[in-house]
Amino acid sequence: MGWPRLGLWLKRFWVLLQVAMEVATGKVLMTLFPDRVKRNILAMGQKTGMAQNPRFSHDNWIPTFFSSQYFRFVLKVRWQRLEDMAQRGGLAPNCPVIRLSRQKCSIWDFMRG
Repeated sequence: MGWPRLGLWLKRFWVLLQVAMEVATGKVLMTLFPDRVKRNILAMGQKTGMAQNPRFSHDNWIPTFFSSQYFRFVLKVRWQRLEDMAQRGGLAPNCPVIRLSRQKCSIWDFMRG
């Protein structure tokens, strides 16, 4: 494991701590102040247009905030963003590629030395 990969793992660990803290804080706030949290989430839904869909009921999607599924999803997305960012002197983004033989692989599969 080279230094650039160690740096990626340290960044992943930092993101894990951040997401865990955000989810834990959200769970505590939802327990202590459920009406206030519900209003804030609905306000965010109004800004994004999510709450304007008539098939979505806030009773269906508000409980999913700060759940274990939410935690895993947010963690996966933020980790993917780390891999998608290119930094000078760092690793290339680990983008999926397809060989001429139609075999799926990633750019990191072609790294040498």
